[in-house]
Amino acid sequence: MKKLGFTSETRMTDKKKNIKRSNIIQLFLGIVILLLVNIIAGFVFTRIDLTAEKRYSLAPATKKMLKGLKDEILFKVYLEGDLPPGFRRLANETKEMLDEFRAYSKHIQYEFVDPSSNPNPTERNDGYKLLVERGLQPTEIHLNKKGQASQLIIFPGAIVSYGGRDVPVQLVMSQLGEADKALNNSVQSLEYNLASSIQKLTERNKPQIAFIQGQGELSQLETLDAKNALSEFYNVEGVTINHKISSLAIRLQGTSSDMLVNKYKAIIVAKPTKPFDEKDKFLIDQFIMRGGKVLWLIDPVFASMDSLQKYNSTMGLVNNINLEDMLFNYGIRLNTNLVMDKIALPIPVATGQIGGQPQFEFFPWYYFPVLTPTIAHPIVNGLNAIKTEFISSIDTVEAQGVKKTILLTTSPYSRTVNAPVYIDLEILKKPSDENQYNQGPQSVAVLLEGTFTSSFLFRLPPELADNKDLQFLSKSRKPSKMIVVGDGDIIKNQFQLTQGYPLPLGYDQYTRQTFGNKDFLLNAMNYLCDDSGLITVRSRELTLRMLDTTKIESQRFFWQILNVLLPLILILIFSFIKLRIRARRYSRPTVSSTINH
Repeated sequence: MKKLGFTSETRMTDKKKNIKRSNIIQLFLGIVILLLVNIIAGFVFTRIDLTAEKRYSLAPATKKMLKGLKDEILFKVYLEGDLPPGFRRLANETKEMLDEFRAYSKHIQYEFVDPSSNPNPTERNDGYKLLVERGLQPTEIHLNKKGQASQLIIFPGAIVSYGGRDVPVQLVMSQLGEADKALNNSVQSLEYNLASSIQKLTERNKPQIAFIQGQGELSQLETLDAKNALSEFYNVEGVTINHKISSLAIRLQGTSSDMLVNKYKAIIVAKPTKPFDEKDKFLIDQFIMRGGKVLWLIDPVFASMDSLQKYNSTMGLVNNINLEDMLFNYGIRLNTNLVMDKIALPIPVATGQIGGQPQFEFFPWYYFPVLTPTIAHPIVNGLNAIKTEFISSIDTVEAQGVKKTILLTTSPYSRTVNAPVYIDLEILKKPSDENQYNQGPQSVAVLLEGTFTSSFLFRLPPELADNKDLQFLSKSRKPSKMIVVGDGDIIKNQFQLTQGYPLPLGYDQYTRQTFGNKDFLLNAMNYLCDDSGLITVRSRELTLRMLDTTKIESQRFFWQILNVLLPLILILIFSFIKLRIRARRYSRPTVSSTINH
């Protein structure tokens, strides 16, 4: 009996030693594996993003640009200090995004600065003025803490410096409506806004673009802010075609046939009011066939607010510019109508006089629809609402090899009126008939992508089609793009009423609101001209997961108690379970003691 007990005890001792030896081996193997993983990671760079939205994954175009940096680039971010929760979230997201940038380039440096930290009011205000002069726009926040109202000035932006140059980056996108939505859109656009600032500073040769002139287009002053905004990315010129091949193309000398190539990456046709002749149309058509991009901003119906302001009425007449057949061939039909929308820009209307002074009230002017982007396309995703003036609807038609994307539509409460149409301010004094505004959303901006067929195929005489100087192309050499908008005024800036100077594009001086017209223009041109693919970053969507503020207030005590007690209870439960397991494992009677008993 005792011999059996001794043998059993020996076996138990050997078993414990084996377990101990196995644990040591496992620990050793774990350390070795960990060291090997770290050594391999030192040579093979990789990052794993486990978020559903790929929040921490940079676009390939961004990675390529960051890896190509040759010198230090500094982001000075003015989001520091006692910030409201929404702006604190934006600051944290900005820091995380810059950390992502830094993971792909050792040249990325950043610092966060509180512009309100200076206790001296005079010096603090001087600092504010300096930031405004450098291009950052302040945001004034009204706070209410414990019943005390206060104001906080924030500069939600950054100054990016590289090679002795710097550019401002506005991190908060303006948005009509809820502030939370605006901040979420700002977080969605962080990668693009920060990366595009690097692109501005590092790009040595800006692409050439041109505004077409000579057919009564918008004037230099009417497009002043549009051109200033575009000049940050492009060299902007004006060009009159006037039947000259050299207006849009140059010949590559030394090639076998002196091949024609485009002078410009893209052209903009902004609200022409005179007909294009066939020769100029042919040169534009061949510009497209050679891979050129076009932004068409067309008014199919001409109507003017000047007449309305003088006579309270005007006529909307068909604007014959002789481009209809050309655009139809590419896949677009411009309708000779005006869209009226219940969601419209308010305009001031004189309603009477008091003391000899006219009194004005604001009424929504149904001929000025306000467009709210609804699709997640890089051009319009997250954009602020866009104001329009006397806009027309657009239809798409069959065009082989061309993909069409509707970028902008009016609201569901829309209707169309065909030209000629009598336009009278008297409609503001009458209640609108809801049943008339039931035609649904009207398409007003369309993107066309693909291989285009020449509008002059089968129209040129053989001697011209075979002419080596013209180098006629029946199809585009490579896939191209164009955007057609049924409003030429979408890029026109207003003029200050009393002094007459141009105002920023998208700013409405009557309502004192800034709309998304400038961003739409920049995104449209960047999408047309961007070969790197950086603009596609704008299609990313991040879900805004907001807390229910009503529940927070009503259930605050419950959640506070739960957050304090639940972890303690869980720890006690797991400790009890572990003690019971250990007790059962080590209190089992041995074989020898059972036999001896």
